[in-house]
Amino acid sequence: MRLIAFITLAVVVAGEPAAAQSWKEYAYPDYAFAVSFPAEPKIETTAYQAADGRAVPAHVYSVTEPGGMFKMTIVDLADTGLEESAVIDQAIKTLSQGGEIKLNIPARVSRVFGRQLSILGADGSRSSVALFYHDGRLYQIEGRSLPPGNATSDAIRFQQSLIFTEASNGPPRERGPGDRQRRDHDGPRGGAAGGTAPALDAGSPTVVQPN
Repeated sequence: MRLIAFITLAVVVAGEPAAAQSWKEYAYPDYAFAVSFPAEPKIETTAYQAADGRAVPAHVYSVTEPGGMFKMTIVDLADTGLEESAVIDQAIKTLSQGGEIKLNIPARVSRVFGRQLSILGADGSRSSVALFYHDGRLYQIEGRSLPPGNATSDAIRFQQSLIFTEASNGPPRERGPGDRQRRDHDGPRGGAAGGTAPALDAGSPTVVQPN
């Protein structure tokens, strides 16, 4: 019996590094972010309904597996004139339709500030979400665990893997009305602080192998 138990434990332990190694960090320098996926993400161009009702361009980077869905959405809102509160409120409303918000707290990645949510879906799914409005774009990352497996740890791991590079929008108390996430240094692509973001282009990611 002890031998059987030892063999079983060895098989489980041996399988863990392989699963962990399947996650890779994908960096997108044009948009100053990186995120880890369990497989190479599918990239799609789509339309997103902004808070004022208009359709705006968006790019979706996603991986869907039997136990979960991992999705990063970048929405171009540079020319809409929308306030941060309207953008974030609209995103929360859309994400929580038909579900129940279990957690809604401030979030921060490096010096970029936003909101973090936990949502229980009507189908029993659980979503770990973070929202950031930065440089004229909405950054929306969602890890969703699907029943019956509900791999909640993977959903949280994905949501918490988001990294902003060379980015800052300042704490909420330092941002006045109409301030669209101005940086306190030059932004990506050499643009001036507070400059208008260029149109979205999916681009080619840089894949960073985990240590």
